[in-house]
Amino acid sequence: MAARKTTPALVFALFFLTGILWPMETQSQRPRLGIAGQQAPPWQVEKWWNLPEGVEALEPGDLEGKVIYLFAFQSWCPGCHSHGFPTLKKVMEYFSEESEVVFVAVQTTFEGHASNTPDRALESVEEYDLVLPVGHVEGTHGETPSFMRRYRTGGTPWTVIIDRRGRVRFNDFSIGADRAVVIVKNLLEEPVG
Repeated sequence: MAARKTTPALVFALFFLTGILWPMETQSQRPRLGIAGQQAPPWQVEKWWNLPEGVEALEPGDLEGKVIYLFAFQSWCPGCHSHGFPTLKKVMEYFSEESEVVFVAVQTTFEGHASNTPDRALESVEEYDLVLPVGHVEGTHGETPSFMRRYRTGGTPWTVIIDRRGRVRFNDFSIGADRAVVIVKNLLEEPVG
C-alpha cells in the first residue's frame, strides 16, 4: 500500500480545524450570562398589567422581604410555551398559599416586534390561566431591551429567582419545577436581615 503524501495545505487545514493556529472561543472568552450573586437591578418595565390597585409600576425594591420568581418570555418563543410557562404554572401552584413568594412575568421583546406585542404578552399569560403582574419591555430593532442588558439574559425563556434581600440567586434558560421549588423553599428559610 502506498504512503499518503501530506501537503502543506492539508497540514494547515488540520491545524486550523483543531484550533492550534486559531483556537476556538473558550468558555472564559464568552460573555457571562446572568447576574447570580448580584443585587437585582431595576426592571424599568414600560407597560404593566395586573398590578395591585393604585400601583403603576413594579420594581424589585417594592418587593423587599419576599422571594421573587421572575419569568422573562416572548409570546412567539417555543421554549417559553413548551417549558417556561408550564414550569411557572407548577411553581405558582405549589406556592399558591405562600404570601412571601411573588411571581412576575415580563415579555422582553428583542426580535419579532410585530408578533411579540404588549397585547400578546398578556394573552400568553392568560393562555396558562396565570394571575400575576405582567410587564412588557421592548428593544429597538437591532438593540436588546435595557432589562435584558442589566440582567444579562441570554434570550427567552429566562428565569430569575431573587432572594428576600434582593440578590439574584438563580438565573438561566431552563429550570425544572422541582428544582425551582427547592430553591424557593431554601430562600424562604434564610433570614431576611
